[in-house]
Amino acid sequence: MADVTFTSPALPKDVTVYAVAGDTRTLLSVAKEHKVPIHFECENGECGSCACEVSVLTGKTPLGISLTEKEKTVLKLAGKITSQQIEDAEVRDLPPPWRLACQFIVRHEDILVKF
Repeated sequence: MADVTFTSPALPKDVTVYAVAGDTRTLLSVAKEHKVPIHFECENGECGSCACEVSVLTGKTPLGISLTEKEKTVLKLAGKITSQQIEDAEVRDLPPPWRLACQFIVRHEDILVKF
């Protein structure tokens, strides 16, 4: 199980939900299930409207989480991540600070999602 905490000025208070370990749902689907109002439009990684800042809270080395090709393109064009952060993700398994909620697969680690 992983705790996923959502925080945003759009929320009256932070919302923490449990994501089942081994489930391969996206962060956006977890948010929708729990009625967390992350903005989205296309749901397939092309518009970038669901970009959010994701931080690992466990204090351990973050799990290697691959960026999709759509995420690399959309987030780089939006100025949310750099070429170096993309390289660090691919070579060193260091997750970048920004992800697309529709592409990010929730893993077995506690995270803070700012949107």
